[in-house]
Amino acid sequence: MQETIWILAAVIIIALAFDYVNGFHDAANAIATVVSTRAMTPRNAVIMAAICNLIGAFLFTGVAKTVSEGIVPPEAVNRQSLILAALIGAIVWNLLTWLWGLPSSSSHALVGGLVGVGMARMGLDGVKWWGVLDHVVIPGIMSPILGLILGYLVMLSLYWLLRKAHPSVGHKFKIGQCITAGLMALAHGANDAQKVMGIITIALLAAASGGLIDPSIQPNHDVRWFTQLACAAAIALGTMAGGWRIIRTLGAKVARLQPVHGCAAEVTASAILMTTAYFGMPISTTHVITACIMGVGAVKRLNAVRWSIAYNIAGAWIMTLPAAAAIAAASYYVIRYLDPGLQ
Repeated sequence: MQETIWILAAVIIIALAFDYVNGFHDAANAIATVVSTRAMTPRNAVIMAAICNLIGAFLFTGVAKTVSEGIVPPEAVNRQSLILAALIGAIVWNLLTWLWGLPSSSSHALVGGLVGVGMARMGLDGVKWWGVLDHVVIPGIMSPILGLILGYLVMLSLYWLLRKAHPSVGHKFKIGQCITAGLMALAHGANDAQKVMGIITIALLAAASGGLIDPSIQPNHDVRWFTQLACAAAIALGTMAGGWRIIRTLGAKVARLQPVHGCAAEVTASAILMTTAYFGMPISTTHVITACIMGVGAVKRLNAVRWSIAYNIAGAWIMTLPAAAAIAAASYYVIRYLDPGLQ
């Protein structure tokens, strides 16, 4: 199968489609709490989240560089068909968990796709294991634990500070939650939109090294401005589409929230996400906000959190990376069957 400009175009379009799916799959991350507490209408919340996702996508590029050069060696994904297989693994798993209403990790789905293709093509040498451990696995484990603990502590502190406050203070938290939900959407754009920037950067680099495009278009792993713009627009449009199944899970089924709880969860989650995005760690926004919701909900009483739902979500977290890797590896073998020259 000869590499052509049309295959490159198809890979970029599918990558942007993944970004779009990521937008509606993860729209709940930013707006589930603000909708469930009725601080904003669903329509206004979705519009606000889309705008903030768009802006957030331009804040950092560390996550994009991690995805483009820190997960698999360049020779493992030096053809467009290989990148396509990785994307298929991520998209299929994302759609399955969306249909099931489970807030799984789009970040880990994409990393899993790259890992699956790398291993299928080159065995254990096809993955930068230390990079996966250092930038994905350890932060992926620690971020929800940190979100649970910090969410609990922030909510506990707010309860203590507001112990003598007039009941009308709750209205102020409704206003405040509109701001914190915006911060959460900003953090989501800063983290999640970058993953696809990394994928498109890999595709353009492979095309440049193969003589398919002018090397000056993508001379190195730096993210180009046109890649940022395309990914920002795709995730913003996806957010506009919403993700109402997952919004119901996060906003009502995990714990019943009031505006003060929503503020505490969103402030905590956005702080964690902005920090990890700055350091180039592609963690799951879904993991973090879910853990923060559980943490603030547990302050009222432990049984205020529906732990059975949390267990189901945790199961989806654990399965995401290997499941996406398996689907991507299967896609690679299908492509190799269709293209015997692919080794």
